[in-house]
Amino acid sequence: MRYVPFGKTGIEVSQIALGGHEYLRDGRSRGFNEDMAKAVTPGFIAPGFGGPQRREVLKAAYDLGINYFDVTIDSEKEALGRNLAELPPPYPVYIQTRPEGMCYGYDPGNRKMLDYALLRAEVVRTLGLIRRETIDCLNIGLLKHSIDETPDYLPRLADNLAELRREGLIRFAVADSFSGERLYLTELNSGAFDAVNLDLSLGEQAGLRAVVPRARELGLGVVAREVFFKSELFTIGDSIGLTDRARLAAAALAWVVRQHPDTIIVGVDNAEQLRANVATALEDRAPDAELIARLEASDGFRSYAGTRRAHFFEDV
Repeated sequence: MRYVPFGKTGIEVSQIALGGHEYLRDGRSRGFNEDMAKAVTPGFIAPGFGGPQRREVLKAAYDLGINYFDVTIDSEKEALGRNLAELPPPYPVYIQTRPEGMCYGYDPGNRKMLDYALLRAEVVRTLGLIRRETIDCLNIGLLKHSIDETPDYLPRLADNLAELRREGLIRFAVADSFSGERLYLTELNSGAFDAVNLDLSLGEQAGLRAVVPRARELGLGVVAREVFFKSELFTIGDSIGLTDRARLAAAALAWVVRQHPDTIIVGVDNAEQLRANVATALEDRAPDAELIARLEASDGFRSYAGTRRAHFFEDV
């Protein structure tokens, strides 16, 4: 495994990170695609997470040297905390997670994060789920209405994040958004964050224009996610006869590797998929130009990429 300095944090992260999603038979992620409302409700723990297959994935992650783990909903947080207790890591690991019910559109205006008591209580609750004393990387996902409705939103949030650091409840804060370039740059320029977490893939390249360069300029870590377009990559591939999913995944991941994020979150269903992803990253192979050309020429890809690009730049 290759390890990369994570911005100016002083830690090094594995080139591949393990995402916390578990999957249904049809390839969609569990929780979100079963009962979305329940899945994102603080305190809801769905049965079956963190079972034998997931423990095998965790064992493979250790064997491969992965030291960065990302979990979102409470079911994933609880499963990771339990699995880490059952299978203690043989080296230090870092966990990235979010305050449930406070990010993105789950809380209008993202106002709960401005109430330090509420934010602190949620961080403490999350620590209980992941069975840690400190959250290494607290992922803060905002929507543009937060800064538009509350002009001093980011300075107030920055104070709260600084206080969480002072109390030792978090180590680092990670900027995130589903609203695009304007909000990302506002987050980065606030000085509140140590890293940025963003969609980066063949189908979503918009972050390379200004967000990633600005993060690098500021010395922030860069975390890439959604390499496989939330599995839409494989649906698009199927539509044009690219049914070799392993080859398609390797091409997509090889492209992201060449963009040099610090770490790349991958979602896998089993240990073999994780090993294949790490092998692709370590080989640093040239992306499969013929396959990518076929993919990019398809109507499905053009529709996906066009929609994502328009969304990312809508505020520019």
